Amino acid sequence: MKRTTLCYIERDGCWLMLHRTKKKDDGNHDKWIGVGGHIEPGETPEACVLREVQEETGLRLTAYRARGVVRFRSDEYEDEDMYLFTATGFSGRLRACDEGELQWIDRDAVPSLPIWAGDRIFLKLLCEDAPAFELTLQYRGEALARAVLDGRELPVSEEEP
Repeated sequence: MKRTTLCYIERDGCWLMLHRTKKKDDGNHDKWIGVGGHIEPGETPEACVLREVQEETGLRLTAYRARGVVRFRSDEYEDEDMYLFTATGFSGRLRACDEGELQWIDRDAVPSLPIWAGDRIFLKLLCEDAPAFELTLQYRGEALARAVLDGRELPVSEEEP
């Protein structure tokens, strides 16, 4: 099982988003996501998010917090536990990323981008400043089949907004 981190860095009502367009065989190809990556053996989620953000963006996080754990389950992709973070402080200068294009996107516009259906659930929780949560997202192919938030089944729509 993969263990990863993902961080949504906020500035002036916008999130720094990564449009995944450059890597071969990328399960996130053409999707917009936050910044993050794989947790190395012996590495904590916190150390991983700090390292990955700096590697992918050139930015060093100075104010961030853990928001929850998202468990992805799929009939096609490897299962993944993702540790979700947000950040409101950083230093350094944004640089190009070798995995895609980085862009500041208004938070309200993010759900209309090509993103995973389950991402809309946790992005809404981030916008609502929900307390730490555990979210399980079950996919059949690229379709969200089931979502469970803190042990409570959520309705899942087959339609994309």
